Amino acid sequence: MAMTTTTPSDGSAASHVAFFAFPFSTHAAPLLHITRHLAASAPTTLFSFFNTTKSSSSIFSVSREGETNDTNIRRCDVWDGVPEGYVFKGKPQEDIELFMTSAPEAFRKAVAVTEAETGRRVSCMVSDGFLWFVGQMAEEAAVPWVVFWTSGEHSLYIHINTDLIRERIGIEGADSRRNQVLTFIPGISNIRVQDLPDGVILGNLESIFSKMLHQMGRVLHRADLVFTNSFQELDPVVTVELNSKLGRFISVGPVNLLTQQKQLKDSSDSCLRWLDEQETGSVAYVGFGSVVRPSKDEIIALGEALEESRVKFLWSLREDLKAFLPEGYVERNKGKGMVLPWVPQVKVLEHRAVGVSIIHFGWNSVLECMAAQVPMIGRPFLGDQKLNGQLVEAVWEIGVQVEGGVFTRDGVRKCLELVLHGDKGKKFKKNIVRLGKLAQEAVRPPKGSSLVNFTTLLEIVTKR
Repeated sequence: MAMTTTTPSDGSAASHVAFFAFPFSTHAAPLLHITRHLAASAPTTLFSFFNTTKSSSSIFSVSREGETNDTNIRRCDVWDGVPEGYVFKGKPQEDIELFMTSAPEAFRKAVAVTEAETGRRVSCMVSDGFLWFVGQMAEEAAVPWVVFWTSGEHSLYIHINTDLIRERIGIEGADSRRNQVLTFIPGISNIRVQDLPDGVILGNLESIFSKMLHQMGRVLHRADLVFTNSFQELDPVVTVELNSKLGRFISVGPVNLLTQQKQLKDSSDSCLRWLDEQETGSVAYVGFGSVVRPSKDEIIALGEALEESRVKFLWSLREDLKAFLPEGYVERNKGKGMVLPWVPQVKVLEHRAVGVSIIHFGWNSVLECMAAQVPMIGRPFLGDQKLNGQLVEAVWEIGVQVEGGVFTRDGVRKCLELVLHGDKGKKFKKNIVRLGKLAQEAVRPPKGSSLVNFTTLLEIVTKR
């Protein structure tokens, strides 16, 4: 087990908090973000961050400005579960299955090594919600178990209610009841069966993800605290329901506002200078993160819609996906649009020129749009993105889903016209301004709800 270590310079750490990351998708980065903020707030506490080498090498290497220097954070790399010389068979989620099979023992061994090397017994365990087995580890060690749910409270609420949903809707023939709404669960009466994450009642209920989330929903009530990247004013009813079903539940977001994380890579400042030249609310920002991979046909359709519309655009598009664009596309649209492999998304969304964001309805992106008060056009791909899309369109009314659930030239053009120039778009803007102000108030000193909740989180994880 390889380890990179930085420990408190004065050796006075009173408590030792272990963080356990899920090393896939975008889960580990926000957990490290929270870890760093806690570490900066508790400089005499030692924080050990357990994660695979590949994942940690990626997230620890990101340049930061104005953040802690990690002087009281210890990076602890664990085995990813892939045997030496292993040949992948091409099964879906094969790497996740290998990791989850080995993780309980790998984490236990890593904790033992860390305790021996530091001379400090772990006093609290904080895990990604997917790693439900950490609850057993915490129980064995007689220390608190705290859980970070990286998505919103609504998806967590649904996973906790999976057994009830399966009982009331029925697994057999559930596909024929896709439009049935969950009126029997308080707070989500606008959510339909078809909006639920795959594995709850539709899709492969035997996949590693489905089993992992189902088990998580059954054991989370044992946690001393569950916290999420959201703000309690977004949906007070669901917040109350979660508190009644869990030992204790709080929201500490939006994390990007709470910690004001700096985004560097100043080579992309060219896009910000370009935005400075555009009219207020006139630009469509397009970005799908680092995980989602739209098809070639959808990239082409989206590109055609942007080119043929009267809307200027800034498109964050990875090089492998940029290759799908027709030859000459970027050159042809110079002046009207920019296509870049990376942009500082939070800064872009906060720019006055951006009037709409075309996204995949990933929770972090939804929350960042909300905080920046930018209406959304979305195309869900996986996980909780269908649910988030329904919340955006039908519950909060701050954006719209593309027709048919896929990007088409006419569908995207229609959405752009609706959001930027239609009466419905004005309603979206009014609603998202209201929610954005609530998000900002949640992190405003001294008594913003998320600030108060963060103090609660800090007290629980650092208490011996």
